[in-house]
Amino acid sequence: MGNTCTDRVALITGASRGGTGTVSAIRLAAEGARVAIVARSIDGLQRSAEEIEGFGGTVLVLPPCDLSDPAGGRDQLVAQVEGELGPIDILVNNAAVNGFQPFDEWSYADIQHRLELNLIAPWLLMQQVVPGMRARGRGWVVNLTTFCAENPPGPPYPTNKPSKAGAAYGASKAALNRLTLSVASECEGTGVAVNALSPQAAIATPDLVEGGWIKGALFEPLETMAEAVLALATADPNTLTGRIAYSLQLLVELERPVRDLHGDRLIDGWQPADLPTIIGNQATTLEADFSWQDPFTFRRASSPDFAG
Repeated sequence: MGNTCTDRVALITGASRGGTGTVSAIRLAAEGARVAIVARSIDGLQRSAEEIEGFGGTVLVLPPCDLSDPAGGRDQLVAQVEGELGPIDILVNNAAVNGFQPFDEWSYADIQHRLELNLIAPWLLMQQVVPGMRARGRGWVVNLTTFCAENPPGPPYPTNKPSKAGAAYGASKAALNRLTLSVASECEGTGVAVNALSPQAAIATPDLVEGGWIKGALFEPLETMAEAVLALATADPNTLTGRIAYSLQLLVELERPVRDLHGDRLIDGWQPADLPTIIGNQATTLEADFSWQDPFTFRRASSPDFAG
């Protein structure tokens, strides 16, 4: 375990299901952060808390909160955390809802639900924490985003779900990306870094592994996402802010070793020297199977393309 987050307080949303939120909380706590975790149900949060407390970390399990509901408790989260742990230094907006179907099949209620959770909740939480961060001269915001927010190249367009059925999820996360850049711009020079982070491919969460969905090239382990979150949550705000980053590309760019969630050992096969080949294989698969050309070459500020 390390100490890069010692004396810092972190709030992580959506930390109950063993995915990015859970592992981000564990990784930040292993680096010394006092972490607050929240989700709609408390069962998974308790499991996360037990692991953190098991290695001597400090964790606050917040009462269940539906971030998609304006009356679900999201306006009280920051005050609760700061009352228990102190001012928030790190905010990880991870809670989200996806879903794929043609744009004309979405109900108004389902569209609104995605906008509330994927865009409005992160916006409101940033409104609550960023002023204090700026006043103290330090802070880090990490907004979790997705490849579905990218513009499908075409015509002809790719054949996979992000292109053909990703309107609701993709539009909400594209708006989050734009919001991220706006907040980063407004925080420039204040000591506050604001970035968005997308997995390079499907994350090997417990649910996906148990369902048999993790196969072939289009996956990455939880540890790479946790390491990328930690990298952005400890970045120099003067040099790394306003980025729509991709996990594996970011780790290559920063030449950052990928460690286990406790920070004790390196993850075999997923180190910076290994990643360009992995990214290249992912790109080749997206091109061959779904006709998504140059999938990791973005026409905007991004991590360099290491796919070769």
